[in-house]
Amino acid sequence: METSLNQDRAAWLLGPPAECAVAQDGNSPWRLVLLGAPGVGKGTQAQFLARRLGACHLSTGDVFRAAKERAAREQTSAIAMALESMRRGALVSDLIVSNIIHERIGCIGCRRGFILDGFPRTISQAKLLEQLLHEKELSLNAVVNFDLPLEEILARLSGRRTCERCRATFHLVSKLPRAEGVCDDCGGHLYQREDDRLESIKVRLDAYERSTAPLIAFYRNLDLLVTVSATGAPEEIHARTMDALRDRMQPELYLS
Repeated sequence: METSLNQDRAAWLLGPPAECAVAQDGNSPWRLVLLGAPGVGKGTQAQFLARRLGACHLSTGDVFRAAKERAAREQTSAIAMALESMRRGALVSDLIVSNIIHERIGCIGCRRGFILDGFPRTISQAKLLEQLLHEKELSLNAVVNFDLPLEEILARLSGRRTCERCRATFHLVSKLPRAEGVCDDCGGHLYQREDDRLESIKVRLDAYERSTAPLIAFYRNLDLLVTVSATGAPEEIHARTMDALRDRMQPELYLS
């Protein structure tokens, strides 16, 4: 059954000393990690799962986007260092990511559970997550790996256009705006992000293969990995994901 709730993620997005207003709804919380190369649609599937399972969507991308909109004096040192790395085009180091997660340690123990999107990205970060969960006497339910052929990833990302005002996304093939170059939602200008240019996509995919792809073997060895095909419409992918999760659910976590 789909859950309707207003997820207050203040503590995740803003860090200390922000607090969330999250109430437990009586269901057993879900704790999931989402894996997959850039362009497979992890963010979209995380939103579907958050609504369906009632868990908090914890996206590191959302943290960085929120941080960019805050004044420098309102940024923690870890966030400031992360943004500087991103401005240089460098990967955010495991040490910086570790500090950012520690600033948000309460979110790992969220009473509604969580859906982690963008963390962990390396084996080192995965071990950090295991340590944090162990300290809180918690565990993951599953790690969902969204799989998509390379040619489809390239087509998805290179055709994506983003609204510079409200950040809504469109696509030159699968989701055309009503007016060329104009956002349907707010009328803002649509542009191609630097990350969505072909040269940048190849760099991102290379980084994924080096750092993040080994997580598949890591979580398979822990008997947590669930692989889901990311082809087709988002609703079809979500249905596949729920079917895959049901196959490994405990009876008390069953969702109709």
